[in-house]
Amino acid sequence: MEQMLAQVWPLLWQAAPTFFLLILLHLYLKHMLFRPIHKALEERRAATEGVREQSTAARKAAEQKAAEYEDALRQARAEVYKEQEALRAELRKEQAAALAAVRAQTEALVADARARIEGERVAAQASLESESNAIAESLVSAALKGGLN
Repeated sequence: MEQMLAQVWPLLWQAAPTFFLLILLHLYLKHMLFRPIHKALEERRAATEGVREQSTAARKAAEQKAAEYEDALRQARAEVYKEQEALRAELRKEQAAALAAVRAQTEALVADARARIEGERVAAQASLESESNAIAESLVSAALKGGLN
């Protein structure tokens, strides 16, 4: 073992400056390269996280505004529907009133026509009765005159 150590010791002694330089290089790179890179990456991560939080907040705000818009649109549609129903009901009432007026006017015309027809019928019946009486009298007088001959 001593012999091996005796052989390795000069190698280790020659490698000591290299180890020392490697340790110095490690410390230098850690301080001059890796720490700034780590700092830049950390800043980027923080900025990215901030942007993500902002985008999440903006998305939530947009979703809330969209929900408010949908609610307002739903309310506007309901209001328009109510107005349309009120107009339809008013139109139905107007149509019913117009129909009732036309029906009353038609019934009055029909009653007037019936009365006129009844008057004409009575007049025609009276005329027929007087004419039939006149014809009957002339037939009777002709029969009486003809029977006397």
